Amino acid sequence: MNIKFKDYISISIHKTDLNLTSYIKSMLEDFNLAPEQNLVMMLLWEKDGLTQNQLAENLGKDKTNIARMASNLENKGFIKRTSCQDDRRSLKLYLTDTGKTLGDKVLPITEEFNSLVCKNISSEEVAELERLLNKINTNVHGEK
Repeated sequence: MNIKFKDYISISIHKTDLNLTSYIKSMLEDFNLAPEQNLVMMLLWEKDGLTQNQLAENLGKDKTNIARMASNLENKGFIKRTSCQDDRRSLKLYLTDTGKTLGDKVLPITEEFNSLVCKNISSEEVAELERLLNKINTNVHGEK
C-alpha cells in the first residue's frame, strides 16, 4: 500500500482543527479566554452548576485537564468551584457575575464563528459530517 501524504484523511482533519482553533483563538484573545476554556464556559452558559466530571464527559477530556482549566477560569474570576453536598470529592462549577457577563459578549462571537464554519454547507451536509466524524471517533476509540 502506497498512500500519499495528501490522501490521509486524518491530516485533513488535523489541518482543519488547527485552522478552526487558530481562528477562534484570535477572536477570544481580547476576553482572556483560550479556546478550550471557552468550551467549558459554553457548557456552563448553557447549564450552570455542572460538576468537573460532567464537563470531562461532555468534552471528552480527562479530569486532570478539566481541573486545571477550572482552576485557571477561577483565577480569572469567571467561575467559582464549590463542593457537592452529596459528594465532597466532587466539585461543581458556577459562573460568577463576571462569567455571566462574559457570556453576553462571547456567545455572539461563537454563534458568528459557527455560521462562518457552516457557510455554504446544508443542514443535511452538517448532519452527514457529524455522522462521519462520530464514525471516525468510534473507529479510533475502539482501537485504544
